[in-house]
Amino acid sequence: MMDVILLDKVENLGNLGDKVSVRPGYARNFLIPSGKAKYATEANLAEFETRRAELEKAAADALAQAQARQEKLAELEVVIEANVGSEGKLFGSVGTAEIAEAISATGNPVEKREVRLPEGALRHTGEYEIEIHLHSDVDVPVKIVVVPEEETEH
Repeated sequence: MMDVILLDKVENLGNLGDKVSVRPGYARNFLIPSGKAKYATEANLAEFETRRAELEKAAADALAQAQARQEKLAELEVVIEANVGSEGKLFGSVGTAEIAEAISATGNPVEKREVRLPEGALRHTGEYEIEIHLHSDVDVPVKIVVVPEEETEH
């Protein structure tokens, strides 16, 4: 294990300024390259303390921005047309990319990585409530309605 100091809130790990022990690979391959942490050396700890206010303001701005996006997405209902077979079963599925694209088309940009599908890709027509993860403290439910592309005559 190795000690790092967090420069941002990291989900399931800690808040800005926390000194935490993590596996070396997690620190080397993710936390440090993404700018979320620094090695907990004396020099880095001193530098962090001098930059604390600036980092806290950046974190507060990110949270405020996520909350503003949350308000826009909160009442959203998105209809996605899909190629459907008998009994409402889709040919293929509706995944995070299609959902992000459909929500973004409403004028509320959402990235694929922000879409959370705990049950996996959508494989049937119907209404679904999914989570959009905007920030480590901000999730917003969005209603997705999957409908057939076109009604066929019998």
